[in-house]
Amino acid sequence: MDEELALLFVIVKAGGIFAPLAFIVFHFLRQFLFIPVAVLCVAGGVLFGTIAGTIYSLIGLVLSSLLFYILLRRMPKTYDKLSKVKRKWFGEYRNLTVSQITILRLIPFIHYHLLNFCLIERKKSFREYMKASWITNLPLAFFYTVFGQFISHFTPTMIVIILFALSVLVYILREKVAVIKWNEFFKAVG
Repeated sequence: MDEELALLFVIVKAGGIFAPLAFIVFHFLRQFLFIPVAVLCVAGGVLFGTIAGTIYSLIGLVLSSLLFYILLRRMPKTYDKLSKVKRKWFGEYRNLTVSQITILRLIPFIHYHLLNFCLIERKKSFREYMKASWITNLPLAFFYTVFGQFISHFTPTMIVIILFALSVLVYILREKVAVIKWNEFFKAVG
């Protein structure tokens, strides 16, 4: 991973006016290089500053979400596998709200594309999905771009407190209604 980030720094420094484009493309390719989203957003803050880094990261993340949407629609078996993973992690009848997904994106070890999958299940139309993707990626890009340099200096206790606070927010922002189909309810009871 260090080699990919070193390559990114060299490309951006040598890129001149093409540096933002190279950074966005690198963001787009991030998932194939197995680089965590947070690491790349922090790099955007270091390379371009707060405002530009956030904008470039947001564009890259939205393009990444777009690619995921297109690929998932073309691969129904992958859709079924992700559905099983989602049920395992979040429960059979639990649908995450957009607010919950936004908070969960801030937790570094929650898989980015699993949350994209939850958005696809929540927002069926392409337009709604892309709008929700933009909304949920904005805090992620901003938080890690602005505060990325400070996060590395947090103590383990501070990290646990932040993760606990984010978990409480996810619980508070949950959907309060679970819909169980009539046949499934009576099959489980009987």
